[in-house]
Parts: sequence; structure tokens; C-alpha cells
Amino acid sequence: MKTSKSSYKRLLIVSYRLPFTIQQTDNGPELKQNSGGLVSAVLSMAEQMGQNQGDQSTKIHWVGHGDASMQQENAPALENETFVAHPVFMDEAVHKGFYEGFSNDLIWPLFHYFPSYASFRETDFDSYQQANTRFLEELNALIEPGDLIWIHDFQLMLLPEMVRQAVPDATIGYFFHIPFPNYEIVKLLPRTWRQALIKGLLGADVAGFHTNDYVQHFLQSVSEVLALPIIEQRIVLPDRSVVVKDFPISVDFNKFNTSGQDTTVANTRQHYQNLLRQNKIIFSVDRLDYTKGITYRLLGYERFLDQNPDWHDKVTFVITVVPSRDTIPQYQEIKREIEETVGRINGLFGTIGWRPIVYSYNSLSFPELMALYTACDIALITPLRDGMNLVCKEFVASRYDNKGVLILSELAGAAQELPEALIINPTDKQEVADAIKQGLLMPAAEQEARLIKMRNHLQNHNVFRWSSDFLTAFDNLKTTQSTLETDLPIQPFINAFSDAQKRLLLFDFDGTLAPLINDPAQAKPSEEIRKSLHTLAENSDLVVISGRNRAFLEKTFAGSPVHLVAEHGAFLKKPDQPWERLDLSADDWVDTVRSTMEEFVSRFPGSFIEEKETAIAWHYRMAEADDIEAQANDLAGQLRRADSSIPLTVIQGSKVVEVKPALHSKGTVALSIFEQTPYDFIVSIGDDTTDEDMFRQLPNWAYTVKVGPGTSFARYHLARQRDVETLLQRMSDVLVEA
Repeated sequence: MKTSKSSYKRLLIVSYRLPFTIQQTDNGPELKQNSGGLVSAVLSMAEQMGQNQGDQSTKIHWVGHGDASMQQENAPALENETFVAHPVFMDEAVHKGFYEGFSNDLIWPLFHYFPSYASFRETDFDSYQQANTRFLEELNALIEPGDLIWIHDFQLMLLPEMVRQAVPDATIGYFFHIPFPNYEIVKLLPRTWRQALIKGLLGADVAGFHTNDYVQHFLQSVSEVLALPIIEQRIVLPDRSVVVKDFPISVDFNKFNTSGQDTTVANTRQHYQNLLRQNKIIFSVDRLDYTKGITYRLLGYERFLDQNPDWHDKVTFVITVVPSRDTIPQYQEIKREIEETVGRINGLFGTIGWRPIVYSYNSLSFPELMALYTACDIALITPLRDGMNLVCKEFVASRYDNKGVLILSELAGAAQELPEALIINPTDKQEVADAIKQGLLMPAAEQEARLIKMRNHLQNHNVFRWSSDFLTAFDNLKTTQSTLETDLPIQPFINAFSDAQKRLLLFDFDGTLAPLINDPAQAKPSEEIRKSLHTLAENSDLVVISGRNRAFLEKTFAGSPVHLVAEHGAFLKKPDQPWERLDLSADDWVDTVRSTMEEFVSRFPGSFIEEKETAIAWHYRMAEADDIEAQANDLAGQLRRADSSIPLTVIQGSKVVEVKPALHSKGTVALSIFEQTPYDFIVSIGDDTTDEDMFRQLPNWAYTVKVGPGTSFARYHLARQRDVETLLQRMSDVLVEA
């Protein structure tokens, strides 16, 4: 889907790293643009936006941390024909706490499920906040109306919300390049930190993750930490929505597919094969990191050699470890462990003419990498945890000959896309050993069949598709922001409502027809809802079914031809008729309940008791205790255990604990109403636990709609109370136009 030139004026990329270095040439220092998947994707995205490369007004602006070379007085202009670089400089101590501390010593290990490696230092979080603020300051000087701002990765989790606060109308995307863990991991973060990070990401309009698993983990954290409404994969905020979606990052398929046939690559490949005496080659390449599981991989290979002596002197494991953070003691220890394991295995199995493992600790040039991808018989890619892992995709894309076997960890995000690989658990030495043997013995026809499927997938889901899909998500967002936030099928619903001969409309009051506010006495429907209700009530049986008392409901809906149900089903008033009491239970239980509630009122200033004719409630919306919800649970538990002469129901609603006789409920009243008339359309809308009785009692063809977050017996959800107003307006318009 192409985006018109007018959609976005410019593309602003924000990431920790700039894709540029300063290179000394005969003509002096020049800005050198690094190659890489993200740069390729950004260029593709800019092309879709209609940007003309070389035009200063449409160049891509890239904001990232600047190193010392960029701060020199004689540094060149930080731009080329395509990009303008905006380095972010910061105090060295702040940078260390932000990057080495919070980002790499906390978020990286924690989000890769290595909590024992995580360091929880308050000073690091302070530095993280300061560093994100420095990025904001640089962005503030750049942002213009019509810009699309795309923020990347875990170093900048606070930045989307910072930008949103500074420029409320900004269009912001965010992509998370590492795994997003389940909530049990996120919960290890101090409460204020996890709240800040989750809120930070919600500053974006579109938040992207590699896999659907990560999307679900993020949505769970949003639900647990912020209790926001979630409709499908949209998080609903008071003034907008955040689309959360999986965008599996990929590689430039054509680049890898064609490069394997380059003369330089072919010569290098032949050289390697000659050096290894035409042995079968197993290859892996990884950055030095504990998440890569390199030692486990070596132990799996050792198990294979131990169990298959007939393969000795016929196979070589070529393993390259790319240097990374090796000045840090923890990484030095990983390197030492890898090298000791390599030495031990070579000493145990090797001979004068054969080294089972050829190990190198260095970076590979692109031709060297391509030579090994296309020379190997097995690519052994077995990280303990990886957000995606592009090495396996590069290997598959490079195999234009449809030969070779991919052994892939089930804990890499790519495993969900490449099921034709041999999927293994990286910590299971026997499974790794068995997969190596299976790969070495795999017939050429099977190799080809598996690779063709994987290559077709990568060809159709390359890095350009990744950026295109991300851009398309913004276009789709524009079409949904002005509509109802709901999973209710609106047009079929409106059609069924319009065609019906006899309609029953059952509406809760607080949180449904009126917003929840601190002082319940001041709650009232908007003028728009009043008008809609009046029109609907003239053409349908409309019932306001509430926990409110009779006097409040009668005053609020005076002059409107609606049915009123008070105190959760204790009283019923039909239009132009007196109130009918449905609950005839004794009230000798009230004193005991009141005394229990009074203890909580004295302990929590701001809370109060409301006494109704058939119920009593403790309201705590204005109480400020940190653990007030836990205290409400405690009160509810005490009340449920209390002895009473009649069965009682304890209701935990929105900031209220209420006790009433169990004989009647919203559900029993709803049941009695719809059983009296052959309705052909029923809709029930509510936001509270008390409305669940109503949802359960209605027939399964009825439209039952829960307002706000949380699980429900309702078939559908509306995200927020103001969406009720929009829905009722549409229903009313149908009747007016009829």
C-alpha cells in the first residue's frame, strides 16, 4: 500500500545508534553511511512516503547518540545525499548510567529472561530519564507539522510519551527490537519504573514488536500496570488509541540471494572448503553475549561427537564469535568459558589432521560471511533467547542452491516464521546432537523442499515489507481513530436494531450513561445522551437498570419515558406508574454490616458509607491509601464471612463495596422483563461486576456489551464511557431518519 506524498512531510528516525561514522579520506573527514537492514528499510519507507532523495526538505533525519568524533570542531557537515544526522551528546556519567547501566545491565538481561544478571540501580534509572530527555531536546528542535517520527528500541522507552507531551499532535511510531517478556518478568521492575516504561511506549500511535507473543505480553503488562481498556490489539486512551501489532523484521532477500554467486564470495568459499578438506561444515556466528547460548551449543556438538564416532574426521564446526562488550568482567567470563570448552572438545576428539571446532573471535567481512553461509551444510543457530535473529534469515536467503539445513532455537522469534527448520530447545544437549545428525543425513530433496518454503516466505516478507507494513499501520490508524472503540460489528448491529419490531434496551447508569466521578451525587448524563435516550425510549422499551436509589433515578430521568430499576433490582418503575418494590427481605442484617464498614471509614479518610433502602455501600473513590484495593478486598471478605439471617450478596464494583439481599439482582429483573414480551432485539450495556448478572441471564442472541477493561460474560466491548454516547447517537439517528 503506497502512501501519498501529502501523508507525511518528512521521516524522522530516532535510535540509540546513528548509522554513520566519520571516515578520514584524502579530502578530509567525511560522513560514511553504514549499510544494514534498518537503513535499507528506512530508505524503502521514505520512498513509499514519496520523498525525493537529495532534496533538503525531504531528506531523512536521523537522531542518535553522537560519539567523540562527531563533536570535533573539524567534523564534516553531518549529512549526505539521503540523510541528515543529528547526534545527541550527553554528559559521560549520564551516558554510562543510561546505556551501560539501565539499558544493558537491567533491561537487556531482564527482558531476555536472565533476571539474575539484572542490576536495579536507582541512579541508572535517573540517567535513563535524563538521556531520554536529551533525545527529546534534540527532537524538539526538529519536529515540524506533518513529520512521521519513528523511535527504535529499548534504550528509548520513555521517549514516545515525552514527545507526545511536547507535541500532542505528533505522529509517532515505536519499534521494540528485543523480546518483550511476560508480566511476571516485568513485575520484577519497581512499580514506578514499570509504570513509566509502559506509559512511555503508549505515547506512540503504533507500537511494533517482532512476534504476536511479544504483542500479547505487552498487552498483558498494559492491563496489569495501567488497567486500560484493550479492544483487540488497540489500547484505548482517553483521547486516542495505540495500535499494537507484530511486524517481524527481516533481511534484504535479494541482496543475500544474489551475493552468494559473486566471484569474491565463490573464491572465498572454495578456499574455506579446501582448508577443511571438503568436510561437512556446521557454521554459526554470534555476537558475544550470554543470550546466545554458545556454550550450550558447543556441548550439544560434543554430545553428537561422543555418540557418533563414525562422524569423526568428517565434520567441522566453524564457530565465529563477534567481539562485544568484552571489557566487562561478565562478558570476559563468557569468552573464557567458550574458549575453554572449545579447547577441551578439540583436545578430547581432535587428531593431528582434524580439528572438530574451528573457532575465531573476530568480525567477518560480508564476503567471508556469505562464503560460510553458502559453504556450510548446517547453520546451527541456537540462542537461549532472541527477539528475532536475522542470522538464520540471512542463511536461508543466501541459499540460492536450495541446499543446507537450518537448526534453529525455539526461543528465537524467527522460529515462529520458519517452522520448516529443525526446531530445537537450545539447552537440551541431546536434542541438539540429534538435530545435527538428522541435518547431516538429510536427503537433498528434503533439504530443497524445506528451503524452498522458507525462502518463499522470506522473499515475500523481506525488510522492505517490514517497513511497508509499519507505514500501512499508520494509514489504517487514520481510518479508525474517528470511529467507535469497540469490537461490536457496528453496521450489522445498527441494521438489526433498525429492522426490529420490538426492542429491549437495558442500560446501566454509572460508567455507562454517565461517567464515573469522585462525587457520585454529581453524576449525570450528558445532554447528548439525554436526547438520544428520549428518542430511543419513545420507540423501544428502554430500561435504566442501576444500583442507584429510587429518588436519584427518578430525579435524573424526570420527563423521560424510560423504565427505572433501582438498587440492583430491588425496585421497578414503569413509565407513568408508581414504584414497585420487588425485594421484600428483612433488614435486620444492616446494623452488623454498617458497623464493619464504619471501621474502614475511620481508617481511610475520604471513604464514606451510603445507605439505601435495601442495600448499604462503602465508597472509596476519594480515599488515597496506596493499598486501598487490597483493603476493599479485605472488607468484602469479612462481609462474605459474616453471619446473616438471610442470604446476602457482596458486590465489588468500581471503587465501591456494596451489600444487598441475594434474592434480586440486575439479572433477575432483566430476565423477568424480557420473558414478558416477544422481543426481536435486545441490547444490554454495562461496565460493572453487577452487570455480569444481566449479561448471563439474557439469551445468547442478545447484544451484551461491556464498557471498559476486564474480562466479561458480555459478547462485545466498548472501550470507554464516551463510546456509549456515540453508539446511542447512531441508534437514535436511525429512528429519526426512519
